[in-house]
Amino acid sequence: MKPALLEVMRMNRICRMVLATCLGSFILVIFYFQSMLHPVMRRNPFGVDICCRKGSRSPLQELYNPIQLELSNTAVLHQMRRDQVTDTCRANSATSRKRRVLTPSDLKHLVVDEDHELIYCYVPKVACTNWKRIMMVLTGRGKYSDPMEIPANEAHVSANLKTLNQYSIPEINHRLKSYMKFLFVREPFERLVSAYRNKFTQKYNTSFHKRYGTKIIKRQRKNATQEALRRGDDVKFEEFVAYLIDPHTQREEPFNEHWQTVYSLCHPCHIHYDLVGKYETLEEDSNYVLQLAGVGSYLKFPTYAKSTRTTDEMTTEFFQNISSEHQTQLYEVYKLDFLMFNYSVPSYLKLE
Repeated sequence: MKPALLEVMRMNRICRMVLATCLGSFILVIFYFQSMLHPVMRRNPFGVDICCRKGSRSPLQELYNPIQLELSNTAVLHQMRRDQVTDTCRANSATSRKRRVLTPSDLKHLVVDEDHELIYCYVPKVACTNWKRIMMVLTGRGKYSDPMEIPANEAHVSANLKTLNQYSIPEINHRLKSYMKFLFVREPFERLVSAYRNKFTQKYNTSFHKRYGTKIIKRQRKNATQEALRRGDDVKFEEFVAYLIDPHTQREEPFNEHWQTVYSLCHPCHIHYDLVGKYETLEEDSNYVLQLAGVGSYLKFPTYAKSTRTTDEMTTEFFQNISSEHQTQLYEVYKLDFLMFNYSVPSYLKLE
């Protein structure tokens, strides 16, 4: 059975959930998003005055006010994903007394494409390298044509893409209202294992070993050798999990973006995302975005499969040695991501 169909079936069984996770409050208030008051509709909620590219329809028009009268199965699926995010945010805000507002510094993950009126919130370990390559093609004005010709390290150079925090507040609000906003998500624990494997088991990631590995070993490993404390290159997954659930870690500084929650990176309860793509249906969802942007006829999302990709089976193995207490605590950290993006509690978890 196709992943998209399974997702629809799961969504039809989901009830309203009241979440216990509270939002932090910001001292500095710069601007306020009314995303949660934004009508979520199957037709164009923006009216007919959307700012369009010359001689063409904007992605928002293509999404909310398609030329054909009948909505496709794909459009219905994405409406259900939007509804899931909205419902989860509303359930959470009902129990949370403080509304968090965003500042420009919260928007550094939102990549802007002026030419095609797109905003993409990138989430590490969810095909963000290839999506950044795509965004470089879209914003390069002819400089690039094949995304796979762009080296991976070049795609991650911040100067190659413009992010929303670089605009003035009026410009930010205009783009949030007028551009099509999208993100891609992944099963939270599969993404977490992928981050661990990439950053702590690869010998070339010495910067992560020095910055995080040494700290994790110092806090979580009894009788650590001096070499381990110095190198930080042999962090065990159990130690990584213990580090993540340690209250001291969360008080000290925000999580690194590779294991930060999607909820905290992209702020979907404050920013109304028009499309939520999934890693499990990556090619289909990505090409739908490109179709809406009007470039689908000549630009396709790369289809090659990585042989080293982290799978569900691999994730299950990594969690075998995690105690039920630590599994429960870790699930609480990522609970909003599970609920908001309709991921079931993994069958391998032993929650207390």
